[in-house]
Amino acid sequence: MLVRHASAGRRERWSGDDRLRPLDERGRKQARGLVAALLPFGIDRVCSSPYVRCVQTVEPLAAALGVGVEEREELAEGASRDAVLGLLNELEGATPALCTHGDVVELLLGPELALEKGAARILDMAGSTVVPGQYIPAPEV
Repeated sequence: MLVRHASAGRRERWSGDDRLRPLDERGRKQARGLVAALLPFGIDRVCSSPYVRCVQTVEPLAAALGVGVEEREELAEGASRDAVLGLLNELEGATPALCTHGDVVELLLGPELALEKGAARILDMAGSTVVPGQYIPAPEV
């Protein structure tokens, strides 16, 4: 399950280190709403970009599952396609939720399948090819 981080305000309005930019109120509501949307998919691991907004997006899901959030640089903004594919291969056999950024989503799926903030898409792997599956829209808030 590939998840784009929830709403975190506008980058240009944040004066600090962008890695530390948190979710805004809308994003916190989206993060809570993702729990009900994603629980039915049998997720057993939660991995996230180490950016605060990504970790905060999947913290409610991880808490509901009773697992921790695994922070992975392979999901950070600016990560390479090879790094993300390596992580997907490493996680083979698991059913993870992977929270990342818009640029990483586009690397994997292309701009035509970009995710809105707080949305998710099921992924499958066919060798080294990412096969996009069902789209899960961002929770209504």
